[in-house]
Amino acid sequence: MSNVYVNALLFGIYPYICLVVLLIGSLIRFDREPYTWKSDSSQMLRAGQLRLGSNLFHYGVITVILGHFVGFLAPHWAVDWALDPVAHQLLAMVVGGIAGLVAIVGLSILIYRRLADPRIRLNSRKWDIAVTFMLWLQLALGLLTVPLSAFHMDGALFETLTSYVKGIVTLDGGAAGLMVGVPLTYKLHILLGFTLFLISPFTRMIHIWSGAGALAYLFRPYQIVRSPKTRAREPVRS
Repeated sequence: MSNVYVNALLFGIYPYICLVVLLIGSLIRFDREPYTWKSDSSQMLRAGQLRLGSNLFHYGVITVILGHFVGFLAPHWAVDWALDPVAHQLLAMVVGGIAGLVAIVGLSILIYRRLADPRIRLNSRKWDIAVTFMLWLQLALGLLTVPLSAFHMDGALFETLTSYVKGIVTLDGGAAGLMVGVPLTYKLHILLGFTLFLISPFTRMIHIWSGAGALAYLFRPYQIVRSPKTRAREPVRS
């Protein structure tokens, strides 16, 4: 099998398999196993280190995810008026690097807590540990792309990656061809990212949908709540 076909399989077909499994698998799990739709927090077993590690990880990784969405999916016209490709890449390196570093420090604390505490280790599924290490590796690969990007400050590589991600979203059949000359670290980072999408419906990572769904609370109507004192003053109707 030639490199062209392998590249097309990994970067042209595999991403869509992962996204379809993510969507359909999540819907099936929500319908058939709604009570497993949770993060399975271990706070009751031991609260120590959880708050620090969890806050660092979640704040960092949320910033990284939002940065990826904005940086790679924003239309060119929405960015070019303020930033040229070089400045856009530099901003992504600085913000993504800091956020990624914060996230990986927090996740390292959580990994140590999960493996070092016998009670938490005993109550951890194999998938819990595997997913945690996959997330750590993904953050590490992302951080490795920062110094690599410093050697390509002309913005060409960043534009290639941006065009690839937009091509996947817009169902561009030629998007995979853009990844032919991309360095291996970027390729591994992308493949592992799609793999995390693939396994999400079968692991505790399913609860990320709940985090996104919580944004709906910002737009719901206000609830009218009457206190017991208010109800006590109301006249009794016969």
